[in-house]
Amino acid sequence: MIVVTGATGNVGRALVRTLTEAQVPVTAVSRHITDADAAPEVRAVAADLAEPAGLRDAFEGAEALFLLVAGQDPQSILGVAKAAGIRRVVLLSSQGAGTRPEAYGHPRLFEAAVRESGLDWTVLRSGGMDGNAFAWAESIRTRREAAAPFGDVGLPFIDPDDVAAVAAAVLRDQAPHQGATYTLTGPAPTTPRERAAAIAAALGEPVRFTEQTREEAHEQMARFMPLPVVEGTLAILGEPTEDERQVSPDAEHILGRAPGTFAAWAERNVAAFR
Repeated sequence: MIVVTGATGNVGRALVRTLTEAQVPVTAVSRHITDADAAPEVRAVAADLAEPAGLRDAFEGAEALFLLVAGQDPQSILGVAKAAGIRRVVLLSSQGAGTRPEAYGHPRLFEAAVRESGLDWTVLRSGGMDGNAFAWAESIRTRREAAAPFGDVGLPFIDPDDVAAVAAAVLRDQAPHQGATYTLTGPAPTTPRERAAAIAAALGEPVRFTEQTREEAHEQMARFMPLPVVEGTLAILGEPTEDERQVSPDAEHILGRAPGTFAAWAERNVAAFR
């Protein structure tokens, strides 16, 4: 049994599907999940990582845990996991935990807790994800417009399905990955302007790209992100370091194939923008 937290998110949903297709028993955990949100063979448990005591039922009988950075007490989450008999944990962290430690203290807190937990562990540091483009869904559907800052700065965003595929591979056979920290990126850098153009190509209709100022983007992001993360994210988007621009070989190494392109992600998800 593998427990997948964040099971209704972009990565978690794909991970549950991938494991289920491989006939691996799965417990899908999310704050508001119901049986209707999961396949019949998946055990769905509503629980919140911000309330570790409520995770006991979700973790019972499992061997491995896919953990998101959520809540404030990773030690308690991992303590419940150990008490339930879980022996292995795969943490989905952020590339910024390595490149911008001053802004990404929360992921680093979880990484430290996982490394000190006494469990077998692997850390996956994801770069920006293609699914971030869903933030454009409404504006593209209604106005055929996409807005973002730093329109011509390229970063190697990764398909969330590829992050899920890496997580599934590691969860099913963690021994070769024990104690490893991997950086996950897509196959090539793309700019916001290029990503909007790829969605337009998938739609077969023009999409107008509008470049936001840093201040406009800051105001928008601050509505749903802590200020240090807003600053760190804008720094990555606007002034990426060499490491942040770099395409990592880790996903291809684990998957045995190149990760998918943003254009392929746009084609697969075009209905969200139509």
